[in-house]
Amino acid sequence: MALKVFDLACENAHVFEGWFRSHEDYDQQVERGLLSCPLCNSQRIEKKLSAPRLNLKHGRGSSGPAAESTESSAQTASANASVPTETDATNLVALQAEVLKQIRQVIKNTDDVGDQFASEARKMHEGEAPERAIRGSATAEEYQELREEGIAVLPIPEFMDDDRLN
Repeated sequence: MALKVFDLACENAHVFEGWFRSHEDYDQQVERGLLSCPLCNSQRIEKKLSAPRLNLKHGRGSSGPAAESTESSAQTASANASVPTETDATNLVALQAEVLKQIRQVIKNTDDVGDQFASEARKMHEGEAPERAIRGSATAEEYQELREEGIAVLPIPEFMDDDRLN
């Protein structure tokens, strides 16, 4: 089964890739609210224009000019990138499972400060509160402000219930 790879972007201009079985599969996931930005959790997602993968060597023999330039070789290698296969999809599922496992580990080892996340992160950054791993909720604007202040933050997906953490 061949998968469709789309370049996606959220309302905050975060660009990421999505793999789908078809255009219809993408449309259905959007309609059902199943897609969200991996950086800010925004569900306002749109497909971006992306170049198709072309096999430019199709029909050519393997004996080409001996003195190809480096630039030409790089373009050829890029143009011959393979189309994702079922094995690629299996590997993607395994990678997603590992990422989810790591996120669960982070969640288990952090203090939930709820909607006080931005405030608590600033207090720790300014030395007013002890350094520790925290999690909580913040708006996209608060995340941006924290980054501009030099405070390292990373949005993580929200889990609906604690049972999914185990």
